[in-house]
Amino acid sequence: MRLGQTSAIYFVSKLVGSALGFLATIYFARELGEVVLGQYALVLVLVTWLGAAGKLGFSSAITKRISEGNDPEKFIGAGIVVMSVLISTMSLLVIIFRSQINAYVGAPIAGFVVLLLFVTLYKSFVNASLKGNHLVHVDAILSSTKQVVRAIIQILLVVVGFGLSGMLWGYAVAYIITATLGLWILGLRPAIPQKHHVVSLFNYAKFSWLGTMRSRTFDSVDIAVLGVFVTQGFVGIYSVAWSLSKFLDIFGSAISTTLFPEMSKISAEKSAHAAAGLTEDALTYGGLILIPGLVGAYFLGDRLMLIYGEAFVAGAEVLTLLIAALLIYTYNKQLLNTLNAIDRPNLAFRVNAVFIIINVILNFVLIWQIGWVGAAIATLVSASIGLVFAFYYTQKLVPFSIPYAEIMRQWVAALSMGLMIFIARRTTEANFTWLDSYNTAFIIVLVALGATVYFTILLGISTRFRTTIKNNLPFDIQLLN
Repeated sequence: MRLGQTSAIYFVSKLVGSALGFLATIYFARELGEVVLGQYALVLVLVTWLGAAGKLGFSSAITKRISEGNDPEKFIGAGIVVMSVLISTMSLLVIIFRSQINAYVGAPIAGFVVLLLFVTLYKSFVNASLKGNHLVHVDAILSSTKQVVRAIIQILLVVVGFGLSGMLWGYAVAYIITATLGLWILGLRPAIPQKHHVVSLFNYAKFSWLGTMRSRTFDSVDIAVLGVFVTQGFVGIYSVAWSLSKFLDIFGSAISTTLFPEMSKISAEKSAHAAAGLTEDALTYGGLILIPGLVGAYFLGDRLMLIYGEAFVAGAEVLTLLIAALLIYTYNKQLLNTLNAIDRPNLAFRVNAVFIIINVILNFVLIWQIGWVGAAIATLVSASIGLVFAFYYTQKLVPFSIPYAEIMRQWVAALSMGLMIFIARRTTEANFTWLDSYNTAFIIVLVALGATVYFTILLGISTRFRTTIKNNLPFDIQLLN
C-alpha cells in the first residue's frame, strides 16, 4: 500500500472518533458550562501525569520485547507485574493526598482519579501488547471505537442529569469496554516471568520514558499549571481551545505514524542518509492542514469559540496561539521521528529534555505574570526552541533539505483563503445582522468556502501536491494530469 494511502486511512479512522468527540464537547460546553469542563480537564490532567508516572516507558518496553518474539508470554507476565506495582503505588498516593487533589480540581473526585488511573493503565497495557503482536491496525480501530463509545455514554449520562460524574463514568466505562475487547482479540496468555524478563523491561524503559513525558508535557502541562493560578472556568475555556487545536493535528500525526516504520526500515537496510527523502516528505505535508487552520483561526476564532457558548469567545486569542504552537511542534515531531527511526534515541532524548524543562519553567513564569494567555505563549516558545534543537541534531545525521517552496505554496494558498474568508465574513455580517442567531451554520459555510479555496489554489500552484494526490488515488482524475 502506498504511504499516502496508509496515512489517509489512519487519518480518516482518527477523524471519525475525533469528530464525534468534537461534537460532544460542544454539547457539554453548552449544557454544563466552562466550570465543569475545567474540572473535567483537570481530572484528566491528573490522570495523564499519574498514568505517565505509572508507565515510565514500560508500555514502549512491553511493545518492543513482545515484538522481538522471544518469550512473549513471559514478557506479558512481566508487564503485568511491573504495571500492577506502579498502579498500586500511584493509587496509594492519590488516597493519601485526596484532600489536596479535591481542592485542586474543586470537586470531590479523588475516587474517580483512582478509577481512571486503573482503566487508563489497563488499556495502555493492552495497547502495548497489541502493538507488540503486530496488531497495530486493531489498536487504531479500538482507539477510534473508544472515542465513539466514550462520547455516547457521556452524552447519555449528562442527559439524564449526571454532570461531572457522568462524564467521568463515561470515560471509565469506554476504556474498560475497549480494553477488554482488545484483550479478547489478543487472546492473552501470560506466563510467570523470570527476573531477567523484568530487568529487560527496565533496561529499555529507562531510555524511552522521556519521549512519553515530552508528549505529556506538550499536551497537558499548561492546563495543569493553569489549575494552580486561575479558576476552573478559565481552564475549561482553555481546554476547549486546546481540543479544537488538536483536532487539526490528526493529519500530522498520521504522517509521523505512517513514516516511522518506513524510515526505520530504509535506514537499517541502507544508511541514515537514505531517510532524507522521507524526512522531506514529512516536513512538506506536516503543516498541510495546520497552516490553513492557523489562518482560519485568526479570522474566525471568535465565531468558532462562540459555537461552544458566549463565555468561550474569550478563548479566541488563545486558540490562534495554540494552533501556531501546534504547527511548530508538528515539524519538531517529524524531525524527532527521524532521529528515533535512524536509531538515535539519545539525541531525541536531549531535545525532549530541553523542551520539557523550558516548557515547564515558562508555563509557571508566564501564567504567573500575564495570566492564562501566558500558557499558550509558553507552549509556542518552547515548541520553537525544541524545533531548533531537533533541526540541529537531525541535519547533522540526515542530509535533508527543508522544502521551503512547498511550504510557501501552502502559505500562499492559506493566506488567499484567509483573504476570501475575511471579505465574505465582513460583507455578510454588514448586510445580514440576524446571522448571530445562526452562528454554527455560518461557520460551516465559511469553513467549507475556505477549504475549497485553499485546496483549489494549492492544486493549481503545486505540481508536487497534484502528483501526490494523483499517485495515491485508486482512480485517475484528468484534471490532475
